[in-house]
Amino acid sequence: MKPYVICLMAASVDGRTLPSRWRPKGAGGDVFERVHDELAGDAWLIGRVTGQEFAKGKPYPAATKETFPRKPWFAGRDAKTYGVVLDAHGKIAWGRADIGGDPIVVVLSEDISEAHLAGLRGEGVSYIFAGKSQLDLALTLDILNRELGVKRLLLEGGGGTNGAFLRAGLVDELNLILRTAVDGAKGAPSVFDSTEAECDQRAPVTAMTLESNQVLEGGVVLLRYRIENAPSPATDQ
Repeated sequence: MKPYVICLMAASVDGRTLPSRWRPKGAGGDVFERVHDELAGDAWLIGRVTGQEFAKGKPYPAATKETFPRKPWFAGRDAKTYGVVLDAHGKIAWGRADIGGDPIVVVLSEDISEAHLAGLRGEGVSYIFAGKSQLDLALTLDILNRELGVKRLLLEGGGGTNGAFLRAGLVDELNLILRTAVDGAKGAPSVFDSTEAECDQRAPVTAMTLESNQVLEGGVVLLRYRIENAPSPATDQ
């Protein structure tokens, strides 16, 4: 079963998501963290680039004599909230087992090295597999629900990850925090983004309904949209 997926992002009024480029600096305070807590997800999910920002570890050893089955492995299953990170090819050496107290769960492809799996296990970092060489996002959600009971997931980017979920028809709701700031230049990712190869692919969004809007402190605006997607061929049969 697919969890209910809420994309939560903060952006400048021109839709860019790198706060270091925003002017004026520091616009909006801790609104994102507060909305994140209020949405009360069972898990939150980010991509590899965003995940790398939280890594503290040195590279794992290049080789090991151990071998591991390509099955989910969990250091524990009793957390209130999990931090899920897409890292198909095992590029992140964590040096930690949690982010802000939420246990890390890494989503890998099956062609990962044994040495990387040994490194994750050694640090107590849980992992699942969701594809042979590329990640299947729908399968990722199904496994998180089946193995960890995730029913409500907060999708928190970056833009490439958000865009991939959107194009796969997996986003049910968008909570967009518009900060009182502008970027005003090319080169920064947007809330939903893509690679050049994906730029002609369109999301199967059939309707967006504004459920609520709030003006918060400092002129920050929170927009909540319900998203309807066209049924996938498998669902429509």
